[in-house]
Amino acid sequence: MSRLRDDGIMIGELEPGPRNSIADVGVTVGHVTVEQTGVTAVVPPSLPLPAGTAVLNGAGELTGSIGIREWGLLETPVYLTSTHAVGRVYDGAVSAAMAADPRVGVDDVVIPVVGECDDSWLSDARVAHVQPADVARALGDATADFEQGAVGAGAGMSCFDWKGGIGSSSRRAGGHTVGVLLLTNFGSSEQLRVDGVPVGQLLDERPDEAPAPGGSCIAVLATDAPLTPLQLERLARRAGLGLARAGSVAHHGSGEIFVAFATAVERSFPDSSELDPLFQAAVDATEEAVLCSLWTAVDTTGREGRLVRALPREKVLELYRGRGR
Repeated sequence: MSRLRDDGIMIGELEPGPRNSIADVGVTVGHVTVEQTGVTAVVPPSLPLPAGTAVLNGAGELTGSIGIREWGLLETPVYLTSTHAVGRVYDGAVSAAMAADPRVGVDDVVIPVVGECDDSWLSDARVAHVQPADVARALGDATADFEQGAVGAGAGMSCFDWKGGIGSSSRRAGGHTVGVLLLTNFGSSEQLRVDGVPVGQLLDERPDEAPAPGGSCIAVLATDAPLTPLQLERLARRAGLGLARAGSVAHHGSGEIFVAFATAVERSFPDSSELDPLFQAAVDATEEAVLCSLWTAVDTTGREGRLVRALPREKVLELYRGRGR
């Protein structure tokens, strides 16, 4: 399936990394898809790592975020799933941590980081589709060449009323790289913008039916720049600007919650005045990751026969090129 850049849509001026994904900073990603829902594991190259969190609109959950804010450390992979599956994924994450380290539960405990979006428009949220054992399966599936779109935690998500899900992108800036992975589940069709083109208003078709616009987006940012927790919090906050460029207004019932971590092992922290290139990288990569989640998703039929269609890419490209892009 065509990727965004293969079709000539280039967001921003900065160049992406070789994979144009969060894998460009050593992160791997694994998915387990069950019915129209699932779990996605975002696995850093090592742990613990410096981290920070930020919230644009708080109608959602990211477990472990209070500990990250207090200590400035990420101590587990970041897991993404549906709202009602947070507890089961949390249990599975604890089991996976204990299996990997016999000291967990003896010398210390873990507080897994689990983010959620509500996929109940397509998935039957009254059924426990995702099980704790799926966490270990997602970890075992983690790779640098991971799928995007309607897969894993993204299987039941909608974005701008079209099929959304998992999207990822990266940017090089100032000798370092910023990678972003999103779980997209927000927005109304008329709000969609592609590199500034108001595609949502110009499209001559609309989805037949759609969930409420307040849906949520979890953003995971990773960088190989040696940043402090406070600097990472500031980097995470920039994801909100990338979502806005794509058309998000952070609806009242939407949870835009972000976590950022640094994979660098050295501790020669840059001066905060040097962060601007990384901020730009985060904004551009987030904007493109939204579009990647739309570009790679497919028509999906869920509960009660509800259908969420994939974005009509050829029509979007026609509108995009018609504006001189």
